[in-house]
Amino acid sequence: MSYRSYRSDNIAPVLAIIVLCFLVYIATIVADMTGHNLIPLLGLQTASFLAHPWTILTNLFVHGGIWHLVFNMLTLYFFGSFLIRLVGIRDFLIIYFGGGILGNVFFMLLGSPFAIVIGASGAIFALGGTLTVLTPRLRVYVFPIPAPIPLWVAVLVGFLILSFMPGIAWQGHLGGLVFGLIYGLVLRRSIRTPLS
Repeated sequence: MSYRSYRSDNIAPVLAIIVLCFLVYIATIVADMTGHNLIPLLGLQTASFLAHPWTILTNLFVHGGIWHLVFNMLTLYFFGSFLIRLVGIRDFLIIYFGGGILGNVFFMLLGSPFAIVIGASGAIFALGGTLTVLTPRLRVYVFPIPAPIPLWVAVLVGFLILSFMPGIAWQGHLGGLVFGLIYGLVLRRSIRTPLS
C-alpha cells in the first residue's frame, strides 16, 4: 500500500473562511440597521431555491447571532487547522464545501420548504466526520468535561444534542457528517496518521 502525505502548516484557507464569515455577519448587522434584511438573499430556502441558486453556498457564510458565529468559528478553527495539516488544502476545501452542500441538499429534501437555513455547521460536521475516520484514537477536551474523550464521541454527542435543540437544522448536520465520514473512508486508504 502506498501512502501520500499533504501535511502542511498552511492554514490560510481556514482563516480566510473565518474572516469571511465575520465580514458577512457584520454586513448583515449593518444592513439590518439600515432597514435591509440580507438573510432571505443569502440564506437557503427550498421554496425559493430555483430563484436564488447561489444560496446553496452563500448560506454557509451567514450566521444568525454572535454566539452561533463564535461557536462555529471556534470549532472550524480547531477541526480545520488540524485536518488541513493532514490532508492538504485541496481535500480540506472539498470536505468543507462538499459537506456544506450535501448538508443543504439533505435540508432541502427533509426540512421545511419555507424555513431559511444559515450557518456553517453542516460543513463543520463534515470536517469532524473526516477527522473521526482518519484519527479514531484522537482524544479531545470538551468543556465542561475535565478529561479527554475520543473525538468520535464528541462529534456523535454534539450531533445528537444539537439535533434536539429547537430551531436547529439537523438535516444539514446529518448531510455534512455523512459526507465527511465517506470522504474520510476514501482518504484513509492513502493517508497515514499517527492517530489512525
